[in-house]
Amino acid sequence: MIFRQRKTRYFWPVLLLLLLTDCATKDLAEEHLVPENEPRPVIGDVVRFTLTYNAGGAMGMTVGRHSRFVFGGLAILGVAALSFFYRRLPAHAVVRAIGLGLLIGGALGNLVDRFRSARGVVDFIDIGFGPARFWTFNVGDVGITMGAAVLVLYVLLENRIADSQGRQ
Repeated sequence: MIFRQRKTRYFWPVLLLLLLTDCATKDLAEEHLVPENEPRPVIGDVVRFTLTYNAGGAMGMTVGRHSRFVFGGLAILGVAALSFFYRRLPAHAVVRAIGLGLLIGGALGNLVDRFRSARGVVDFIDIGFGPARFWTFNVGDVGITMGAAVLVLYVLLENRIADSQGRQ
């Protein structure tokens, strides 16, 4: 059975839940946040929903008119590499599987958007204070950030534990 390994019982539900949530929230944003670039306060001016499209990469990076395909290709390579790492994880590596599930789920959500529309990836979560705003992002971006944080923290804690055991 596919869910025999502990890592699998966490990886697939996290990946699929994030992917489906990301796609559903983007569809809702496109349906309810029209017209584009019109902020709607959620928590005062700090958290707003503002529909935007990002044809480039993270934080608005661009390589011109080919951005859609360049960043789409990079996302495919990234998902392939992360999938390779997932397959090499030991069966009990739950924390790392969750981190990879978040990364891959978020990347796939943005990849679907990138090829679904020439306008680019749907972003709608707008955080900041007055004119000082962070980049507008989406649920997939949150998953990517959380997944990276989980993996970095895991590595840091694993090294710290190994160092403390080595000193005894």
